[in-house]
Amino acid sequence: MRLPDLRRTWLFTLLALQGGSLMAQTATAIKQVDNSKVNSYYVSNKAPLRQQYFVKLPVTAIKPGGWLLKQLELQRDGLTGNLGEISIWLSKKDNAWLSKDGKGKYGWEELPYWLKGYGDMAYVLKDPKMLKETKFWIDAVLENQRDNGDFGPDVAKGAGKRDLWTNMPMLWCLQSYYDYSNDKRVLDVMTKYFKWQLSIPDDKFLEDYWEKSRGGDNMLSVYWLYNRTGDQFLLDLATKLDKNTSDWRQKGNLPNWHNVNIAQCFREPATYYLQSNNPADLQATYDVFKLVRDVYGQVPGGMFGADENARKGYDDPRQAVETCGLVEQMTSDQYLLQFTGDTFWADNCEDVAFNTFPAAFTSDYKALRYLTAPNMVVSDSKNHAPGIDNTGPFLAMNPFSSRCCQHNHSAGWVYYNENSWMATPDNGVAALLYAPGEVTAKVGTGGLTKIITTTQYPFNDVIDMKVITFDKNAFPVYLRVPAWCSAPVVKVNGKVIKVAAKGGEYIKLDNTWKNGDKISLQLPMKIAVRQWAKNKNSASVNYGPLTYSLKIDERYEKKDSKQTAIGDSQWQENADPVKWPSWEIYPASAWNYGLLLNSQKPEQSFTVVKGTWPADNNPFTNKSAPIMLKANGKQIPGWQIDQYGLCGVLPQSPVKTEQPQTSLTLVPMGGARLRIASFPVVQ
Repeated sequence: MRLPDLRRTWLFTLLALQGGSLMAQTATAIKQVDNSKVNSYYVSNKAPLRQQYFVKLPVTAIKPGGWLLKQLELQRDGLTGNLGEISIWLSKKDNAWLSKDGKGKYGWEELPYWLKGYGDMAYVLKDPKMLKETKFWIDAVLENQRDNGDFGPDVAKGAGKRDLWTNMPMLWCLQSYYDYSNDKRVLDVMTKYFKWQLSIPDDKFLEDYWEKSRGGDNMLSVYWLYNRTGDQFLLDLATKLDKNTSDWRQKGNLPNWHNVNIAQCFREPATYYLQSNNPADLQATYDVFKLVRDVYGQVPGGMFGADENARKGYDDPRQAVETCGLVEQMTSDQYLLQFTGDTFWADNCEDVAFNTFPAAFTSDYKALRYLTAPNMVVSDSKNHAPGIDNTGPFLAMNPFSSRCCQHNHSAGWVYYNENSWMATPDNGVAALLYAPGEVTAKVGTGGLTKIITTTQYPFNDVIDMKVITFDKNAFPVYLRVPAWCSAPVVKVNGKVIKVAAKGGEYIKLDNTWKNGDKISLQLPMKIAVRQWAKNKNSASVNYGPLTYSLKIDERYEKKDSKQTAIGDSQWQENADPVKWPSWEIYPASAWNYGLLLNSQKPEQSFTVVKGTWPADNNPFTNKSAPIMLKANGKQIPGWQIDQYGLCGVLPQSPVKTEQPQTSLTLVPMGGARLRIASFPVVQ
């Protein structure tokens, strides 16, 4: 061997010993992940379906940590984990989900709504009690399939038209169970069921309101099965589903304006795009998202105002959205991220998850409310119609109430966890939704590698990762740069890696990784003020991904859950309202303030105040908020609670008021159960 060769060998050895490699000295900023390859280890789309940009990992591949683990533990110990002792729909007596003929007094969407989150939490948390309960319901579904292939509650809507909606979320429960168990019965049951669906005449297929709106959920399950079996009839069924599902491709209009349907169903055209390959299908999904937010979504928090149905003239930030709508929007964002690779969807998912979803619950997750709004100064059990599009007690925190949200809320955080990391077509992994925890995946040449993430994001801008692997393994790691971040800083083993990445891109790190390698990503946070010209020139303020709300002192009043429940709520005979009380929340301090803003540089109107991390690891409360903002404002005496008992409609900004200037404290709106997040601007 010649001397230069010896020197080169020595150099490579030294680099390896020092914890680096030549490949780790560079990084690439990319707008889109290359999806021309197919991941070698995880189920991807089979031809002729379009290859996705990100591939979902098995349900147990990602273990939550830190604040995210705390949210799941609170749900386990709270309403999600104990709903079986409250909800009549989870009763094991006279339950249609437990009978082969599908007959029973109790059985529709509630059981699978709850189980899709509860079961996934059982798999992730490895909780023995939850695993046993999940297995009970899954076995009942798998063992009670009828001879013709149908299963579940036999709900008919006249003239022999079978309502298939209730089975759609149960299919998702079966898919997660298969992920966890590899139980072949799931594939057999789904295959037989889908063959039966294909045999239903079009004039009797997806005719009811809910199933017709939500056929895209059925299609996702059809593609899931196709990617595992390759049965060609499934593609015909997907086309049949698209044909008979409500038209979410209309220009400037929607088939209905129900808030959950919009958040859940707008993804249907983009789902079928995987098969049609028609760009117009993909564009239709983007168009619906834009349409509803242009008209009803001129508010912070990632959602829109449709406190049942979006209505003309009701677009103020006091208009709310269902907790179901929050869960479904986050789920849609996660799927669309897979389909498109567009960071836009991850940004929206974080917006909803951090700024709106936690506020729909009491901080212990033992009660929830049906509706949550960006501007909400009363959370009681009174009837606020027609100010909101519901007649009844839809604003109280009630564990016995709001059948759909009472069950469907369980999937919010666990789905966020499951989609925080995904595999890539080039056998790498991508960090997409930042949270503490760890991912274990096959990468590169097939080695099993773990990446442990330590972070307090979104309350801190540093995300630290540590690679655990037994063998050196070459594979790419993709890091998403949120749209709000203009200057990310990435380090590998303490050394800054130069990369000219900006918001809305990915940082691709190619490296031969070895055990103990460290990645650090800093996403410097800045104050940003958003002006909502279409909503009275109001303003909202962000610090990084967090939107801020006026700190309002919250006064809680305990109520009887049975007496304050929504009319169609039902509960088990032994359900204890003393153990599971309802809560009304009232303001104990003034809320009717507008912000004083620097007209040239509004971001300079705020001061960031950082506190300590909460000892209980739950940052989503006013008392434990790790970051607050200080601002100046003035009270607006004419802005009051209105005749419907709601926060009054925003006054037009700028607002003239003779009140004195006062100092205001702002807290993250995700921890504020009462909040003003869309502010008037005062002079």
